[in-house]
Amino acid sequence: MFGEQASDSSRADQPSATELEAAGQAAMFGNPAPPAVAAPEPAAPAPPPADGQPYRVLARKYRPQTFSQLIGQEPMVRTLANAIARGRLAHAFLMTGVRGVGKTSTARLIAKALNCIGPDGQGGPTIDPCGVCEPCRAIAEGRHIDVIEMDAASHTGVNDVREIIEAVRYAAVSARYKIYIIDEVHMLSNSAFNALLKTLEEPPAHVKFLFATTEVDKLPVTVLSRTQRFDLRRIPAATLREHFASICRQEGVEAEDEALGMVAAAAEGSVRDGLSILDQAIAHADSDTGGVVTEERVRDMLGLADKSARRRLFTALLGGDAGAMLDEVERQYALGVDPLALVRSLMDLTHQVAVTQVGGGTSNAPTLEERADVEGWAARLSAGQVHRLWQLLLKGHDEVRTAPDPLASAQMALLRVTHAADLPDPGTLASQLNEMLARAPAPAPAVAPDSSPTGGESAPAAQAEVAAPSIDWSALCDQVEDRGRLRVAHLMRDWLRVVELAPGRLVYQLVPGMGEDPVADLREALREATGIKWQVERGDGEGAPSLREEAEALKQADRDRVLADPLVQAAFAAFPGAELIEDERAPTGAARRSEAR
Repeated sequence: MFGEQASDSSRADQPSATELEAAGQAAMFGNPAPPAVAAPEPAAPAPPPADGQPYRVLARKYRPQTFSQLIGQEPMVRTLANAIARGRLAHAFLMTGVRGVGKTSTARLIAKALNCIGPDGQGGPTIDPCGVCEPCRAIAEGRHIDVIEMDAASHTGVNDVREIIEAVRYAAVSARYKIYIIDEVHMLSNSAFNALLKTLEEPPAHVKFLFATTEVDKLPVTVLSRTQRFDLRRIPAATLREHFASICRQEGVEAEDEALGMVAAAAEGSVRDGLSILDQAIAHADSDTGGVVTEERVRDMLGLADKSARRRLFTALLGGDAGAMLDEVERQYALGVDPLALVRSLMDLTHQVAVTQVGGGTSNAPTLEERADVEGWAARLSAGQVHRLWQLLLKGHDEVRTAPDPLASAQMALLRVTHAADLPDPGTLASQLNEMLARAPAPAPAVAPDSSPTGGESAPAAQAEVAAPSIDWSALCDQVEDRGRLRVAHLMRDWLRVVELAPGRLVYQLVPGMGEDPVADLREALREATGIKWQVERGDGEGAPSLREEAEALKQADRDRVLADPLVQAAFAAFPGAELIEDERAPTGAARRSEAR
């Protein structure tokens, strides 16, 4: 009913349903249990499985049976050992962590530790359960009637929790504690959690709750506050490799250290994932290798890049050799290496170079050849170049992961890295520009167009001082525009050169290229804007530059001043063919003059 595991052995020695009911009622009313429900005599060890029985995968075959076999979780084991030794046992435990680090196995080990009675039947709770007494063997085989495992993924409702609440009132049948192991507890519904809260906070003394979850953030705070939490760690790759080597020796399988290292790295801290990969690697080995799990076969199975090919590709990237880089990518793709895995392998190599630089130039690479290459790159590259390479590869990784054509995306991303290989970093570029600036001759002073002599090449600019207006022409244009005469305001700004301007009088010249004379429109628009009658006529001679011509002259003066700057000249010398691009968001000369007013 609560998801108990099926037993591999017979349950003939278990009490009948009538006896269990009688025992539960006797415990509920405080009466001693009848002799019929006493703990059964220890049975003889089960015989080893026959050759004809189905194969058990390594992840199940080598599930930890004692805390000493639980690898990588020493702080949790130490805490539990102290709690058991001092008699400070919590009523609810919560095991959380990524998949395959031993959450459910830890829950079963805690159940064995709390219910172990020792080989002589007189023992108490211990961190080192004997494994031979009846409670230990029954829990290990999943047939103990007082250790109930519930899969919360398939028992999510309040009715399932109500059954637990009803059952906890009865004492354990044959064990010291009645233990409920709820796996993936975060899958329970909110109503189920709420129904469990009171029982979880004050359970009977004979009941212990053991929760396991991979998503602890989904549990209500009210549940977290009622449990003792253990965060199971990811297992380090070195520890996994030693564990896999021990299993290979027990299985009579030969495996190369480099192959086991690849399996440990692919496991990403999960023992179960690593054992599944190792199982596949053992099956992948064939007669060509004598049944040995080799580095080459594991690499082919996982679709990983060859480390020597990875170093060749890395060398082509740093050398800016685009042709060699593309050839190496094509070769790896033809061998079955995934483009995303190829980019990740380059990122891993870049990370090794960065760590080697920080660690004093000594690499911890597994092979001598790779160690020599990594240490050479760490000595030759600067920290800025390594970090820039990492950023480029990281951006390329995201592009390859989401691209419809991963190969093409990987090639384009690596081409970007190749072309950026010979560019200086910002610090080096600044130093080069400062050196060029120090060697550059002093520039000639720039002459603004509106300060040139009257006989110069710019006639409109030379006449700017001839007809100084007595009122603000730009403000007058704004008044006309505010009255809704947008077309006339546009003509006044772009096509009129003012010869004489006074209150009620305007003498002007048209910019070459203007067709009809807008005198009537000007007279009417000025009257509407100012409220007075205007005398408007087209005069002779040169007038002041139009507002548009003035803005263009100021813009050109600004550009000439920027180009004459020594730092800009040094930048153009460093990057031949570069162009000066104007920022459209920057205010123009006319806008700056308007702001100044």
